[in-house]
Amino acid sequence: MAGFKSLNHFINKKIMKNFLRIAKQHIAVAAMVVAAATGIQSKAIAQDDKTILGAGSSFINPLFSKQFADYNAKTGIQVNYQSIGSGGGILQLTNKTVDFGASDGPLNAEQTAKIGVPVLHITQASGAVVLTYNLPGVNTHLNLTPDVIADIYLGKITKWDDARITAINKGVAIPSFPILVAHRSDGSGTTAIFTSYLSKVSPEWSTKVGGGGAVNWPVGLGGKGSEGVSGLVKQTPGAIGYVELIYALNNKLEYAQIRNKKGKWIMPSIASVTAAGNVTLPDDSKIFITDTDAPDGYPISGFTWVIIYKEQNYNGRSLARAQALLKLLWWNIHDGQQYCTPLNYAPLSKAAVKLAEKILKSATYNGKSIL
Repeated sequence: MAGFKSLNHFINKKIMKNFLRIAKQHIAVAAMVVAAATGIQSKAIAQDDKTILGAGSSFINPLFSKQFADYNAKTGIQVNYQSIGSGGGILQLTNKTVDFGASDGPLNAEQTAKIGVPVLHITQASGAVVLTYNLPGVNTHLNLTPDVIADIYLGKITKWDDARITAINKGVAIPSFPILVAHRSDGSGTTAIFTSYLSKVSPEWSTKVGGGGAVNWPVGLGGKGSEGVSGLVKQTPGAIGYVELIYALNNKLEYAQIRNKKGKWIMPSIASVTAAGNVTLPDDSKIFITDTDAPDGYPISGFTWVIIYKEQNYNGRSLARAQALLKLLWWNIHDGQQYCTPLNYAPLSKAAVKLAEKILKSATYNGKSIL
């Protein structure tokens, strides 16, 4: 009997040991999942020079997904990009948990001060922010004017059959649906583009709300990312929201043509976005191209930037890692541009590519040029 008890004790002890070992493994896996979800990367992952970490803009995510998959196939370099919104990308870059942030709005004064050291903005492409809607029975591109758009988002126009909407859409049977305004709930470069436009075309919006990647919305429901806003619109009859054109197309949602500054009705397209972006870029490439003067330009257009630290030797980063990052971005603005048009982004102009090259060449490691 004593031998049996001893054996039983030994078996129980072994079972408990195995249980603890398995439990520890599960805890470790759970910790890895949490770290990935929150953007916290372990030192081992961060120092894997064949994995580049990025986060930010959902506006550019469809293009990045295609570019980075092709780049991986060609080079073996993996790009782990989190589509968490421009504000989130800038925060992760500030915290040095990613190699690059992506934003549809350049850093503002507060964000620049928080980073505290020089950063570079490298243009990647330009695209259209569209007003997309879910209006049962209306399967056409509605007309929207700047004042109507502003007053919808100010909460002053609340019904789809409002006289100001029907007056610019003669012949369209617009139902008497209440308007549900959808907007971003996270810090967003798409929001920065949209509110830049509203601030230019509406003095009331400029005074009461203003521009930026995160604002105090007068009305509406928030969705996380362009994915969240397009999802809200798709699921809600009467909803209207702003997203990059590809999200409306992918979700088979209608979107409006908008009257521009020259009084022309303009559909969002590669041609009209290219026309809006046909401007002289400043040396740092930071510019909003909303409410364009171009006669054929789409008025809610914007650039997307990748943002990196000018001095790449920080947090123990290797020169090889800095070189891998710069080679990726160089490829993006050259060979990677082939994927813009199929996904309805406007490729960079020759002048924009030349400026992006100059900015990339200014990146350093220990004060010496990387490229």
